[in-house]
Amino acid sequence: MITTTQLIRARRFLPLFVTQLLGAFNDNLFKNAMILFVVYEVYQSEAQETRFSALASAIFILPFFVLSALAGQLADLRDKARLIRVIKAFEIAIMLVGGAGLALAWQGVSLDAVAIPLMLLALFAMGVHSTFFGPIKYAILPQHLRQSEVLSGTGLVEAGTYIAVLAGTIVAGWISVDAAAIGVVAVACLGWLAGRQVPPAPPATPSQPLSFPVLSWYRARKVNPLLRLLGYPAMALADQCVSAYRLVRNTMHDRRVYLAIWAISFFWAIGTVLFVQFPPLAKNMLMASKEVASLFLVIFSVGVAIGSVAINALLKGTVSARWSPISVIGMGAFLVAFQQVCHLWPPHDGPEALMDVGTFVVQPLAVPLMLTLLGIAVCGGMFVVPLYAFLTTFVDKSQTARTIAANNIVNSGAMVVGSLASGAMTLLGITVGQQLLVVALSCGASAWLGFLLFRAERCEASR
Repeated sequence: MITTTQLIRARRFLPLFVTQLLGAFNDNLFKNAMILFVVYEVYQSEAQETRFSALASAIFILPFFVLSALAGQLADLRDKARLIRVIKAFEIAIMLVGGAGLALAWQGVSLDAVAIPLMLLALFAMGVHSTFFGPIKYAILPQHLRQSEVLSGTGLVEAGTYIAVLAGTIVAGWISVDAAAIGVVAVACLGWLAGRQVPPAPPATPSQPLSFPVLSWYRARKVNPLLRLLGYPAMALADQCVSAYRLVRNTMHDRRVYLAIWAISFFWAIGTVLFVQFPPLAKNMLMASKEVASLFLVIFSVGVAIGSVAINALLKGTVSARWSPISVIGMGAFLVAFQQVCHLWPPHDGPEALMDVGTFVVQPLAVPLMLTLLGIAVCGGMFVVPLYAFLTTFVDKSQTARTIAANNIVNSGAMVVGSLASGAMTLLGITVGQQLLVVALSCGASAWLGFLLFRAERCEASR
């Protein structure tokens, strides 16, 4: 606790903490304001609502899969503090586009032709923003913190992220769309100001040029200049795919890092399916308003934050996967309990009778429902935080950002698969409640990976 208190006040940590907190808040304010508006005001079909929620999640995640290799290179080869300032400046421009989409949606102007495409474009751009910021916020920790502080710093970053998710989700559920349009731009400006206070973090190795092997080969070919220009986007995309493959392959040689990345990926695939399902589940299964859907996301975020801090206390600053298998098994058990409570939820009269938060919380099954959801999230936070700490402590500092980038590539691939799987299950007629059981069964794979990681950790320690 003393280490945590000292860190939160230190200039080597506080500006980064505030910057990433504001970024996570803005992501969730914008994304949830958009999804809740479309689910509750535009579509009137559970299948359409679930598909849109899955599409929005996939669009946000896709840049992580395509651009994480470049993001990792940049973070390891350039000053991280300078990169933060550039990235946060771009966030202001992105949110001007997203805010315009939200404002047009609020006015009902060109909803399908302009407003929704603008919001989805901004969502994709925010995915790009987060792709480049993600490796930096973890890789900078070992550079600014002592070895004994890294787990505390990682836990604070994770807890802060989910507190920001909590705040962004609350605000998105309770303010109007036009207020959200103004808010996302204002928060982006505050994030830029906070980012300017992050202390310098020069690369651990001398500055090197970025590697673009496919693009360099294409430039060297004797091709008509116009055709060469038209081919640049395809070659750049191919470059990033090749770089992503090489980055993941080169990172996976350490068994502990390999297992940690796959365990985290399974966790985020599971979390993606849950986040896709929350708004349609609240509206169609529980007959609850968008404020209740927002409340579910809030409870989930609070739970992960609690789990993130609790695991640091249990491990006493030691980076270990000791609690990971039991944590994810607990997550699966709570998921089954959550599904059963949803199944027993009494029917209501129709969309016109959607319950507000006050009506919802006095329902007989509301407390068990919220407690099981909280249990899911607490166990999830306890599972994932030590795994992120593995990625920042068991590799050379010059490779930390690229390790996080490799993790982001595999994570984002798993999350896209989770989004697509949710959409596919909906098309196959699998109900939201049944999909929750599928997710609960998937926790077994994460528990097995967590056990293998703990066994590898013990083997390494015995050498």
